[in-house]
Amino acid sequence: MTASPFDQSRYQLRFDWGQEGLRRLAPADVVVVVDVLRFSSTVSARIVGGETVPHDDAAHAVSRNGAAVASAAADAGAVVFLGCLRNATAVAHAVLAEQNRRAARTSVNVIAAGELSGQGDAAVLRFSVEDQLGAGAVFAALEALGLDHSSPEAAAASESFRGLRSAVRHLLTASGSGQELLEADRRAEVLAAAVHDADDAVPVLRGGVWRAYETISAE
Repeated sequence: MTASPFDQSRYQLRFDWGQEGLRRLAPADVVVVVDVLRFSSTVSARIVGGETVPHDDAAHAVSRNGAAVASAAADAGAVVFLGCLRNATAVAHAVLAEQNRRAARTSVNVIAAGELSGQGDAAVLRFSVEDQLGAGAVFAALEALGLDHSSPEAAAASESFRGLRSAVRHLLTASGSGQELLEADRRAEVLAAAVHDADDAVPVLRGGVWRAYETISAE
C-alpha cells in the first residue's frame, strides 16, 4: 500500500486527532490515547489507587470518545496506554520500557481524543485545548528521554505544552470543556486533571481491562 503524505510514517513519534486520526496515521507499535477531561485522568488516578478498571465500565462512566479510540487501537494490535497531564512522564518511561522490551525501534502514535459535537454520523470532532496540552506533555517527556524523532505535528504539540506549561491550570478551567464541567459542579476534577506528573503509574489496556503497565510488564 502506498504511504500517505499524512500518515507520518517517516517518524517515530506521531500525532493526530480522534478515530479518523488513528486511521490516518501509519500503524504503530504503541498508541497513547490522550483524553484529559476526563477519561485518561480519571482512569490514571484509579490505577494509581491500586484498581483495575474494566474498559467498558470506564467508557460509559467517563468518555465514550477516548474509549472508542483506545478500543480501535487495541483491535489493531497496538500496545495501548492512556496519557494525560497527570502521568506524562510515567507514560514516557513506559514507552521507553516497551522499546527496551521489544529490543527494537518502537513507533508511537499519540492520539488526542478531542470532543465530539452532535450525534451519530453527524458528529463532528472539536479541537480541545486540554488534549493538545496533554499530548504535548507526553511528547515533551519522550523527548527528554531521547525519543525525539518527531513528526512536525508532534513537535508542534510538544512546543505548545512547553510554552504554556505555567498556564495549564488556567487554560483547563477556562477552556470550553473545563467550563462545561465547572457548570456541572466538577471543578475539583478539572483542577486535578491540570496537575502535571501527579501519577507514577500508566494504564495499559489488556483483555478489556485497564491495569498498571508496571504490573503487566513484570508478569
